[in-house]
Amino acid sequence: YCTGLTTITIPNSVTTIGMEAFCRCTSLTSVFIPNSVTTIAEKAFYSCTSLTTITIPNSVTTIGKNAFVGCNSLTSVTIPKSVTTIGRSAFDLCVSLKSINVEKDNLHYCSENGVLFDNTKKTLIQCPGGIKGNYAIPNGVTTIGELAFGGSGLTSVKIPNSVTTIGKMAFYSCTGLTSVTIPNSVTKIGVYAFSHCTGLTSVIIPNSVTKIGGEAFSECTGLINVTIPNSVTTIGDEAFKYCRNLKSIN
Repeated sequence: YCTGLTTITIPNSVTTIGMEAFCRCTSLTSVFIPNSVTTIAEKAFYSCTSLTTITIPNSVTTIGKNAFVGCNSLTSVTIPKSVTTIGRSAFDLCVSLKSINVEKDNLHYCSENGVLFDNTKKTLIQCPGGIKGNYAIPNGVTTIGELAFGGSGLTSVKIPNSVTTIGKMAFYSCTGLTSVTIPNSVTKIGVYAFSHCTGLTSVIIPNSVTKIGGEAFSECTGLINVTIPNSVTTIGDEAFKYCRNLKSIN
């Protein structure tokens, strides 16, 4: 909460940027991180809304969960080859972020068209919030990770037949999302998966799905029709809570 801080140079003696170190430093526009730093901890730059650029040096191995959440002015990030761990939602709600680029020699992560994946490209970890319009998930992806599209400005997402799991809060608060087609390969829709997707008007759940997580479609206020197939054995608590305009569930 050092709201007047605009710039900082971290010296070569520092090895760790600790939890919430620069949390809500809303005037911070630039940070120099030296090659001595190995860890950027949880929420280290949380809601640094004026931060326009960040250079992560090749010494960094760990980026903690929520490390850069809400950095609204960030437009691009490069993950160096040294990084072995990226925590959950590290770049969530970065509404201007158009690309997360991973260096080719990284053994744990990769990127395609600015979207972050694990090194096998089986799990989609983070779609940057600055990508607008339509997006097609590449074939071969099996899991849409937790908060992978959280707060995204996308209007439609094409999910390939390779996907089996839509993770927790995968599309949370994608308010511009008007259409999504869930393929027959999906077996599980995670908790809060489409929660607060206020632009969705209808959802067709395929025959492959057996479980709909708690609050999966809660506060989808534009939702009018839902079709649940015979394959579903479990519907979690409050799956359709506050869907005020929902007229029919088949």
